[in-house]
Amino acid sequence: MPNAGNEWRQRFSSTRRGARLARELALLELARWGYPLAGGDSERVAQVVAELAANAVAHGGVPGRDFELGLRELDGVLRVEVSDARAGQQPRVRPGPVEPDEHGHGLRIVEALCVAWGVSGRLVGKTVWAEVATRAAAPRTAATAARP
Repeated sequence: MPNAGNEWRQRFSSTRRGARLARELALLELARWGYPLAGGDSERVAQVVAELAANAVAHGGVPGRDFELGLRELDGVLRVEVSDARAGQQPRVRPGPVEPDEHGHGLRIVEALCVAWGVSGRLVGKTVWAEVATRAAAPRTAATAARP
């Protein structure tokens, strides 16, 4: 069984290849922590990493700057943090119905897979974070869901 308190950080190039690599290395790190590669927890986290990393590359990229992926194991959740160098662009879920040929609805996936997500400022840029409940986690209260 995984141990609470695990933490991992890595920087990646702000490219599509960097975003793919972030997803793959996140899966490997979760496996090292004891989450099976084919398990529901690691698959949900990998999807969240893929969406947030793709957004960091597409909307948060600054020439010559990488993005950073962080994973943390907290009480009953796996927290994903993706930091980029662009502070001005705040991610938001697009309103309205999803059209099959449209892009830009990845945050709906994040919202569906997570118990909480949000944006935190930093000295340079921003961090988009999301928390995926582990299968063994108990339901969370509104107070814990709003954790920064």
